[in-house]
Amino acid sequence: MANYYTDKPELRFHLNNELMHKIVALREGDFSEAAEYPYAPLDYDDAVDNYDRLLDIVGDITANVIAPNSESVDAEGPHLKNGRVTYAAGTQENLRTMVSAGMNGLTMPRRYGGLNIPITVYTIANEIVSAGDASFENIWSLQDCIETLYEFGSEEQRKKYIPRVCAGETMSMDLTEPDAGSDLQSVMLHASYSEKDGCWLLNGVKRFITNGDSDIHLVLARSEEGTHDGRGLSMFIYDKRNGGVNVRRIENKLGIHGSPTCELVYKNAHAELCGDRRLGLIKYVMALMNGARLGIAAQSVGISQAAYDAALSYATDRRQFGKPIIEMPAVYNILSTMKAKLDAGRALLYETSRYVDIYKSYDDIARSRKLTPEERQESKKYSRLADCFTPLAKGMNSEYANQNSYDGIQIHGGSGFMLEYPCQRYYRDARITSIYEGTTQLQTVAAIRYVTNGTYMGVIREMLAAPVQPAYEPLKARIAAMADKTDAAVAAVKAAGSQEFHDLHARSLYEMTADTVMALLLLRDASQAPELFDKSLRVYLNYAEAEVARHASLVAAAGVDDIALYVQAPAKAEEE
Repeated sequence: MANYYTDKPELRFHLNNELMHKIVALREGDFSEAAEYPYAPLDYDDAVDNYDRLLDIVGDITANVIAPNSESVDAEGPHLKNGRVTYAAGTQENLRTMVSAGMNGLTMPRRYGGLNIPITVYTIANEIVSAGDASFENIWSLQDCIETLYEFGSEEQRKKYIPRVCAGETMSMDLTEPDAGSDLQSVMLHASYSEKDGCWLLNGVKRFITNGDSDIHLVLARSEEGTHDGRGLSMFIYDKRNGGVNVRRIENKLGIHGSPTCELVYKNAHAELCGDRRLGLIKYVMALMNGARLGIAAQSVGISQAAYDAALSYATDRRQFGKPIIEMPAVYNILSTMKAKLDAGRALLYETSRYVDIYKSYDDIARSRKLTPEERQESKKYSRLADCFTPLAKGMNSEYANQNSYDGIQIHGGSGFMLEYPCQRYYRDARITSIYEGTTQLQTVAAIRYVTNGTYMGVIREMLAAPVQPAYEPLKARIAAMADKTDAAVAAVKAAGSQEFHDLHARSLYEMTADTVMALLLLRDASQAPELFDKSLRVYLNYAEAEVARHASLVAAAGVDDIALYVQAPAKAEEE
């Protein structure tokens, strides 16, 4: 029987990364919870075995329920009646199956009904579900919003809401408005405190809200009268049981049809303040978005995997000119590049998730005791690594999902343009990944300071200093040359002394850095498991070398005076 976890040995490889020892130790402490919770692990091996069995269940459900339902879900989509959303029949079955299997609130502490699994394990589950149906992953994975409530909410709020999510209730994050997309400082949904009702009242409109008719919402709203920037925004918890919010419409989208993207109307909706006033955007949304960006990176890798699997299967079966098309160089070149990007992006995804795991574990420990100076230093280190790697993981994997799904259709030829083949759905579903939760351009903005201040290059040089198998030394030297070209391009952009020139070439510097980091991660993985990653390393290095050279040439050839070539001035009206 098919299983989307056990059929992919690369996933078990990433589960068994050496950093998991540190992650499990931080997550489980002295393993004392085994005395209170029979499902808690006794030691490290028991913990990893638990994770393995959980992912086996997710892989089985994805292969035998979620994936078979995906085409009907895509065709049917959600329904809207009297301001309420009903999921497609297949989505409802998917949710029932996952809830019955206990696959909710996975990362939450056991005292609230969770399983206390690391974020890395949850991220693997996200990838698996996305390979079956990215639109269902959008609904199921929003349980991750509970991380923000757990981190910033009161103990009373944790006890009230977290068990409900662990029991299967759904969540959403209500941020975007008709006039506030990427510019969340412009959010104007109004929050006012009612002494009469003893709660906050929310009024206004939210737009493009994924799973907008969920049970529990985290809402960004303007709580401070007379403000117009991020300092006037707070985070609120809205409970659907209290009423006051209706769905005005479900957006008619290009892809992810099973996921309802809603326009919401708030009319005196009762809500609770989450955390402190005025920190909604400055602190809480940033934490919420970083979690969401890791989720979209996982979704992107899942779509890449699905696109590659479909293309590989088709190329193996399809015969032209008397042989399977997979034997043709034009075809196997595309397939090998798809697989290389998949493996490179996945390596970046799980490196990032491990960094997030470690610093969040220290944050959790700090709630119960004071961290030692050594622990504080390590927490700061991994927090910084997570902050700089997250925009790389989200941006590059979403771009690779778009490229791989495009190439997947190309492998199918004319058949790929027909709706009978799922490759067209992967293509449609992939397109949003480089847009929502921050476009690739915004990921570049988030990452570029770490490019120019040397943070990434420090990581790159540290990785280059690590030993590899002798057979890989020539490949390591090639990656070192890529790093040198990236360093030189960064220096050239900084030397120009122009912010506009810096912004114009930021994307090139971002991609050069990401290409070099992913090549190094694949080098490390191939050194440990050449049977899984040797081919992808070599193919990806050929690809990444060419990309770095292209960007380096573009930066070297440009000058500050060339900025005018790129400026698109509006046409002037003819004078009468």
